[in-house]
Amino acid sequence: MAENPAQERTEQPTPKRLEEARRHGQVPRSPELTTAAVMLIAGLGLHFIGGHVASELNGIMRSGLALSRAQALDASWLIPSLAAGAAQALEAIAPILGLTLVAALLAPIALGGWNLSLEALAPDFTRLSPVGGLQRIFSMRSGVELGKAFAKFLLIALVAVLFLKGKSSELASLGAEPLRPAIAHAATLGGDALLAFSLALALIAAVDVPWQLWSYKQRLLMSRQEIREELKENEGSPEMKGRVRRAQQEVAKRRMMQEVPKADVVVTNPTHIAVALRYDEQRMRAPIVVAKGADEVAARIREVAVESRVPIFEAPPLARALHRAVPIGGEIPTSLYVAVAQVLTYVYQLRTARRTGAAPPAPPRIDPTAFETRH
Repeated sequence: MAENPAQERTEQPTPKRLEEARRHGQVPRSPELTTAAVMLIAGLGLHFIGGHVASELNGIMRSGLALSRAQALDASWLIPSLAAGAAQALEAIAPILGLTLVAALLAPIALGGWNLSLEALAPDFTRLSPVGGLQRIFSMRSGVELGKAFAKFLLIALVAVLFLKGKSSELASLGAEPLRPAIAHAATLGGDALLAFSLALALIAAVDVPWQLWSYKQRLLMSRQEIREELKENEGSPEMKGRVRRAQQEVAKRRMMQEVPKADVVVTNPTHIAVALRYDEQRMRAPIVVAKGADEVAARIREVAVESRVPIFEAPPLARALHRAVPIGGEIPTSLYVAVAQVLTYVYQLRTARRTGAAPPAPPRIDPTAFETRH
């Protein structure tokens, strides 16, 4: 039976999958690239400064073996002499060691970037499984690695034979040269040999690097089901999003209800819609809607208004127009200026009458045709 297409790994890895792979220490690496780079730098170093380094080492050895009778019989002189000689030798070869260290660090970074993963250092006991070991041995990756090893062996052997054949006369003449020039010449030949070998390894690395990149992406391919699960994990399930949305609505409703006591008037439908208005001529260009709602929310707005002694004005057409056209926190449109101004004027006159004990004013008659046709 064919595999379920939904489970086939045919999709490119997502950024999250790539980040998780890096966190687990999974990055593209090519040992052949690193080996070729280190050998190339070491070969260049020996070719250009190998003679000087060899002469320095020869001088250190000669001075270390030139012992007087007193020094040879003094046991306390041996350790300081060895330490001084080792320090001088390290100083002499430091340029080549430094260059090879830089090459060993930069070659992997050039391919997969810098990555320090503590999880990759943790022991993985699943690798002790015999079944898993057999699967790794007979996998395509192991076959490719075996093929690379044979190709590397044959190529290096061919280069070595050609190099020895081409440099046979120089190698044979080393025995006839004076000691110091012979040592310098040998170091230069060693550098040339490393350069020849590094060029051979560069050919293998040129094939290995694309293979490692392709293999890395293949190992991280995802199925459509995995991508769907990742999206669900990132965005949350519909049930969770619904709960979050309801919680947000509850918070917004509580915040809106806290603004009702600050309103100047609540315009109602009278039962289905309620809109709370506020106006501060010192800070506002026009009245704003601080709360609005329908049905249960409208009933709660009216309750809070009664508790806070905020006037309630019944004007169904105006309430519908405000509820429909103005968002919470928004200014009323110019088409409603006249009607809202009539309501606010009535409210201010009502407050003055209550404060002074005068007779309350007559409620204004709101003409719906003055704004419904223009809205």
